[in-house]
Parts: sequence; C-alpha cells; structure tokens
Amino acid sequence: MNLLKLSWKNLTSKPLTMLLSIVLFSLGVALISFLLIVQKQLQNNFEKNLAGVDLVIGAKGSPLQLILSSMYHIDAPTGNISLQEARPFLNPKHPLIAQSAPLSMGDNYRKYRIIGTNPDFISWYEAEIAEGKVWEKNFEVTIGANVAREEGLQIGDEFHSSHGFTLDENLEHSDSPAFRVVGILQPTGSVIDQLILTTTQSIWLTHDHESPEPAAAEEGVTEEVEEDHDDDDHHGHAGEEYPKPLLEEDPEKEITSILVKFKGRNFQALNMQRGINENTDLQAATPAIEINRIFSMMDTGERALNALALVIIFVSGLSIFISLFSSLRDRKYELALMRVMGAGPAKLFLLIILEGLVLAFIGYIFGMLISHGGMEFLAGFMQESYRYSFSGFQFLREEGWLLIAALAIGFIAAVIPAIEASRTDISETLTQS
Repeated sequence: MNLLKLSWKNLTSKPLTMLLSIVLFSLGVALISFLLIVQKQLQNNFEKNLAGVDLVIGAKGSPLQLILSSMYHIDAPTGNISLQEARPFLNPKHPLIAQSAPLSMGDNYRKYRIIGTNPDFISWYEAEIAEGKVWEKNFEVTIGANVAREEGLQIGDEFHSSHGFTLDENLEHSDSPAFRVVGILQPTGSVIDQLILTTTQSIWLTHDHESPEPAAAEEGVTEEVEEDHDDDDHHGHAGEEYPKPLLEEDPEKEITSILVKFKGRNFQALNMQRGINENTDLQAATPAIEINRIFSMMDTGERALNALALVIIFVSGLSIFISLFSSLRDRKYELALMRVMGAGPAKLFLLIILEGLVLAFIGYIFGMLISHGGMEFLAGFMQESYRYSFSGFQFLREEGWLLIAALAIGFIAAVIPAIEASRTDISETLTQS
C-alpha cells in the first residue's frame, strides 16, 4: 500500500475529526476566494465602463451619485440642467473638449434605462451594430445586447416607456408615442449592453404627451386635447421627425448630464472641474477619483473580512495540528510496526506530512466550490438589481497562489506531528504494547 492510500485510511478512521478540520479550512478558503472574485469582477465592471470619460457634468449634489447615475446607471441622477447651462460644453469648437455626450434620463422599459443622447455615444464603448441601424428619428431606439436578449426584442418591435427606474405598470407613458426598435448592438461586456438609446428629444416628447390633469377638462380644453391626439394619429408615429441639433433647441429645455473627453490633459483641462464647481450652478466630477473613493470605502470592510478569513484558516491549521498530534498516541504501535517492516524515519515523516497536505487540499477544493457556487448563486440577484454581469465561473490567478498557501499551511500544521512520528522508538513502543 503506498503512502497516499495509507494517509487517506488514517484520516478516514476518524471521520468526525477529519470533517471538522476540512469544514474550518474550507470556510477560510471560501471567504478569501469569494472576496477576490467579487473585488476583481467589480473592478473589471467599473474600469470597463470608464470609456475614456475625463469629466461628468451635471446638477449640484453628490459627485459620486453623479458618476454612478451617468456612467454606471445604478443610481438616481442628481437632477437636471438647462441647455443654456450645458451649451458651452456641447459646443464642438470648445478649445479643451474633444467630445461630449449629452445624457437625458428618467424613464425605463422593464427596468432597462432609456437614455437620450447622440449617436456618437456608442463609439465611446466601441460598440457596433449587430442588426438594423443607429437611431436617427425621434422615438427610434437602438438597444443593447442584454436588453434584446432578456426582453426578446427584435427590429420593428414597439413598446411604451415607464417613468422612473423601477418596474411599475402604473407609471407607464401609455399616452405617449411608442418607441420602435431600429437597431441592436453587439455585446460589449460594458454598460451599453443594458441601455436603450434614443434621441434627447424623444425623452422630452414622452413627457410632453402625458395626459393632462382632470381639472383641465373643466376649463374647456377637452376638445383641444382630443384634436392633438387625432393629429398624432394622422401623422402616424411621432418618431418620423428628425431632431434638431441640441444647440438649436430651446435653451430652457433640460438634460440630465454631460460626459466629457478632453483634447489633452493640460493645466486648463485639469482645472475645468474646479472652475465649474466654483463658478457655476453645475457640478463636475472626475470618474477616476470617485471610483477610487468607492474602493477606498469598500477597503475597510474588505480588510475586516480578510482578517476574519485568516483567523478561520489559522484555527483550521491549528485543528489539523491537534488532530494529527493527538492521533499519534493511538498510532504509536502502528508506526513501530512500520519501522519493523522496514519503513525508515523519513517515510514516517512523509506519511504524516501527506495527511496534513491531503486535509488542506480537500479543504481548498471545498472552499473553491463554496465560493464559486455562492458567487454564481448571487450573480443572478446582482445582475437583476444592477444589470451588470457577474459569474461564478471566472477563475483567478490569485486562486492558484491561494492553493499554494493552503498546502503550505497544511504542511506547517503537520511538521511537528511528523517529526514526532519519525522519532518513534521501536523497542520502547512494542515493549509497552
């Protein structure tokens, strides 16, 4: 019988002790692995959606909220800004700005956000058309790959939007024109996969077509409203109109925010944020700074959980040590017989070391199953809440180092018992027996 099989039989002779050591070890490994997976996937999602944006401009409020709502679409906007305020940053001749993308939001379709912007926006995420075309007219939409897949939307399909960002049939804009799908984007793995893109004017027109208050009917405007609806029907779909450039629109109209890319990172460009915040009623925020702030806020909790995981692994290593050391008392006769049959001290040393390594390896395997299984289980809930892709089937290079660390702990825990086993005195042990 080889040493590995003998080690396994020795371990399984005390199943409860073996189970305790494995459970403790696997919990520590699972917690560390889970934290690595979550951190890596969050970081990938955040970095992937930076899209080269240097500055986000919007209404006064929380800069972090402005970034999350305008770039990651996982929070409510800080408010709206007028075109009058926004025009300088939408001017294609601006000396510091290479590109700017206006964003208008406030509606959704089954929790997927409808964003009013310009067609250049899709190039920011290196997205390409899979089917159809990019929107051109009002109430035409080009949808992300996730939206098309999850909702089963195809070219030519129509739908009505709902107010806000939550799924509520009572908030549906049923009196406004329907949006019509004219294009579907290829998957990119970025936030654009979960967006519905249209013209800024479509967002305005949706709210312009909301039903009047009941009191208005008492003022004698019922017939006028009906004529307006008849006029819409006569002209077919309101989306048949091509929108004007935003710089030619009513300056009192509002948008939500502006994404900005600089021509170069010179002193004036880097000073723009402070200039906007100090001298205007607008707010400017730098994505990289705010994302670093998120990770710094998460860092405290992450360190605490890592410390907890290390404590669990230390206790599990101690459990392996105690298990192996205490078992030596019951196995002295067996070890002495092995010496009589020709096994040298090195072989007995290796036997106990193998037992420690086997416990650590099994604990690692179960820990990985727990962490990746837990991540896959939570991925569905996280994707439903935030519309971002998470997976339990992504394996990290760091988990390979975690295996080496786990085996090292198993080895260290078994060293002292192994030394004791290798020093077994044949004559004394057999005489006592």
